[in-house]
Parts: sequence; structure tokens; C-alpha cells
Amino acid sequence: MNATPDIVAAARERSGGCLCGRIRFTVQGEAVYPHTCSCSHCQKLGGGPMMWWAGFAPEDVTWINGVEPTWFETFPGEAKRGFCPDCGSRLAAIDSDVPELGIVVTALNDTSGPDLVPVNQSFRDNSVHWLPQVPDTQKKSPVG
Repeated sequence: MNATPDIVAAARERSGGCLCGRIRFTVQGEAVYPHTCSCSHCQKLGGGPMMWWAGFAPEDVTWINGVEPTWFETFPGEAKRGFCPDCGSRLAAIDSDVPELGIVVTALNDTSGPDLVPVNQSFRDNSVHWLPQVPDTQKKSPVG
């Protein structure tokens, strides 16, 4: 039996990391709930009008050589955001009510996968007025 292109793409490994290269990681499989977020935390952390997130099962994320991001509690007891302490790159998110580990899509070396196309935009009311919003094409709980 031959695998379909979708199955092959979902099983592939992606790599990524921070700007300075101190933190490197790989993710396996298909992204869960890729979306953008316009909350005030993502705007401040990302330095722009939104951040681009996708979820991956925690067991499918490997921090190379055991070097993990530094974690900052954006909402104490509820959410953490991971970054490189050397260059400041934003890399990941842990949310208490979401089973997946959120990965900042722009931290991946290749962002072209069809499973990374945003299906929604969180915190639309906080978005900038001059940038079109991401259409809501899928209803799921947010990551990131």
C-alpha cells in the first residue's frame, strides 16, 4: 500500500529554532489549529500586530541537546511563553487548557506546509484596523 501525499506530509519532521541558534528543535506530524493571535500579550511579545501559532503534541517536539526555551508566565498558573534568553526569539507556548505545545510558526525553518495556513484569528477585537483579518475556516480551541 502506498502512502498518500497527505500522510507523507503529516509524518515529516520539521526543524526550527531561535535567531542566534542557541535553541534548536524538531516537530513531527501535522500541525493542530494553526492560527494568528492579536491579543495584547502576543502583540507585545511578538513586536507586531499578531503572532502565528500552530500546535504539536508535546511528545512530538524535541528540544535539541536538551536546551529548552526560558519560560515566562504570561498568565500565572495558566500560560507560559518560551523564548531564547540570548537573542529574545519567541518560540513556544504552554497553555493549561490546551493539550498541544504551541510553536511560533515563524520559528520553523520552513513555513510553507499547507497544515500551517491559519484557520482562525484569536482576539479579533484587538487587531489592527489596517490589516485584513484571517478568515475563520475551522472552529477549535486556540493554542498560543
